[in-house]
Amino acid sequence: MTEHRSILLPTELWRAPLRTLRPQDLANVYAQPRPEIARLVDRGALHRVAHGYYVIVPPDHIGRPWLPGLEAVAAGIASSIYGPDHAVLMGISAARVLGALPRALATAIVAVPRQHRPITLTDRAAQVRFVRRDTDALDAERAETPLGPVLVTTPEQTVLDLARRPELGNAEGEVLPAIKTLYRRSDPARLEQLAGNQHRLAKLREVESWVGNEER
Repeated sequence: MTEHRSILLPTELWRAPLRTLRPQDLANVYAQPRPEIARLVDRGALHRVAHGYYVIVPPDHIGRPWLPGLEAVAAGIASSIYGPDHAVLMGISAARVLGALPRALATAIVAVPRQHRPITLTDRAAQVRFVRRDTDALDAERAETPLGPVLVTTPEQTVLDLARRPELGNAEGEVLPAIKTLYRRSDPARLEQLAGNQHRLAKLREVESWVGNEER
């Protein structure tokens, strides 16, 4: 494993957030980044996830089938564009990372400070969608993924986001069960305060009625 890492990849590449690279970010490492990246892809050290975006393959997976998780890939792509402190998994992607949505999805949702067109992945039938938000104002926490730590909205924030835009991400059938699961994990006082600060108290009352009706 050490041999692959030291021979194939300069140390600078491993410092990329979530091990996600773009050719334009490697101009200080390689005189001609694109041919070097193509060589590393051919040798199995890099995995192409979308046009212009690559993920470092774990050394023990070089030469073997490997597919990084969608949510981690989405966070890596967004982090390479906006920086790791301004890319926050939200909505159904947050629910997935938080364990409230077990089924694998074909759309990932990331909150970012400026709008960006959706990015279609090339290694699977999936898409990364970006939602413009004030990422500094979001209630978020760090979560671990196989590619590294990511920012993800808290259960409380995710409840409010899913209730406000259940259609975002094309997984409406999964949203209500995820809301109910995350609501039960949420701190009531924190959820109430967050809803008040974000002018979503009416939406929180709706959520409470959904959960209450189920428990009657």
